[in-house]
Amino acid sequence: MEQMPYRPELDSIAVQPAVGLTTTDWQRQLPVLAGTTIVLRELRTSDAPSLFAMLTTEEVARFISPPPSTVEGFERFIAWTLCQRAAGLYACFAVTINDTAIGIFQLRQLEPGFGTAEWGFAIGSEFWGSGIFKEGASLLLDFAFDTVGVHRLEARAAVRNGRGNGALRKMGAVQECVLRKSFSRNGEHHDQALWSILADDWRHRNILWDGPVH
Repeated sequence: MEQMPYRPELDSIAVQPAVGLTTTDWQRQLPVLAGTTIVLRELRTSDAPSLFAMLTTEEVARFISPPPSTVEGFERFIAWTLCQRAAGLYACFAVTINDTAIGIFQLRQLEPGFGTAEWGFAIGSEFWGSGIFKEGASLLLDFAFDTVGVHRLEARAAVRNGRGNGALRKMGAVQECVLRKSFSRNGEHHDQALWSILADDWRHRNILWDGPVH
């Protein structure tokens, strides 16, 4: 699956703590979220080589903002994620199998206090169709709604990205609209679908499924 893991334009934004923000445990360090097959944990500099190998292939990079083009670029990206997390603005988890990073899930605030947030994901193509996305997404959504306190969670996916849109639909996301020519890749402008999941809807879905969908 693929969905906007990295936004280079954010690199120039100075990291400033949100006014009046109370530091929480996840701001000090992200929790380890364990599933059946995978573990989500904080990114480490040592993850850069495996993420470079997994996320720069044509299949994965086709519908996402250009990822870092070198291992060193991924190291800088990882350092940036740690600064953003400490400021309470963003969280980025490594998707790991046997402690090897095969992808990422990210969460960033769209308004102060994380009432509304955006999530994104990118997983190495060799793991597509394995159930890893659903497992990791469930862990991230539980974290977003129950730990961070998100009320509304948004995601964008290029309309032509059938796999990414299908993945969001399977998680219970609702497509609200199409954002025309809102994403540029290799000089081509793409329409994007805007998807949302509300906290109450996610919790109700879990109750119907007799517990979390891990």
